[in-house]
This record gives sequence, structure tokens and C-alpha cells, in this order.
Amino acid sequence: MGIVEEFKQFVARGNVIDMAVGVIVGLAFGQIVSSLVSDVLMPPIGLLIGGVDFSELMIVLREAENGVAAVTINYGIFIKRVVDFLIIAMVVFAAIKMIARLQHKKETAPAEPPAPSNEEKLLAEIRDLLKSK
Repeated sequence: MGIVEEFKQFVARGNVIDMAVGVIVGLAFGQIVSSLVSDVLMPPIGLLIGGVDFSELMIVLREAENGVAAVTINYGIFIKRVVDFLIIAMVVFAAIKMIARLQHKKETAPAEPPAPSNEEKLLAEIRDLLKSK
């Protein structure tokens, strides 16, 4: 079998397609969370702690000089990324817990007893008739 055929079989598997969809949705979700943190959460937090813009929080190790850019440690951006990570981690944790709970319910759901067979129904009728006499 040629490499092209093997690749076609690999891509045609459901797991690969599911994984690709998950990666695409995950990337989009990451961008949404980044926007939420940068544009919605951090500005009010910065305002509460004294009008701080987190993207401008940095430690300057060397000033810019002679056309060479400054050397900085951008800890404000790091704080935003940590908040991004925490939100994404919480959502993933909640999703995994919900999926586990759904799977657990499927496993522990008691099976319905089978319907009585015709012989059992007939024997029950005979029993009831004998009791009534």
C-alpha cells in the first residue's frame, strides 16, 4: 500500500477529524478568551489598582539608544497571559467534569428488566386464577 493510501486512511478516521475540529475550535476559543482578558477584565482591574495599563507594565533593563530597541521584561503582558491560561484551564476542567458526569450516568443507569415472556404471562394468569378460587 502506498503512502498516499495510508495517509487517506489516516485522515478518514473519525478521531483525526474530531481532533482537527477540536484544535480549530480551541484556537478560536483561545482568541475569545484573550480578548475577554485584554479588553474586558484587565482594564477595570487596572483602573481599580490605580489606572494601570497592564500591557505597559515592564521593567526596563536597558534604555533604547542609537536605534537599538530597549531591553525590557514585560511582566504586565505575562500577567494577562496567566489570566488567559487560568480561564481556559477552568473551562477545560469544567468541560471534562461535565463529560465525565455524563459518561458516569450512562454507565450507572440501571437497565430495565426484560419484559415477561408469553409463558411467564400465561403462568401469572394461571396463578391469579388459582388464587381467586
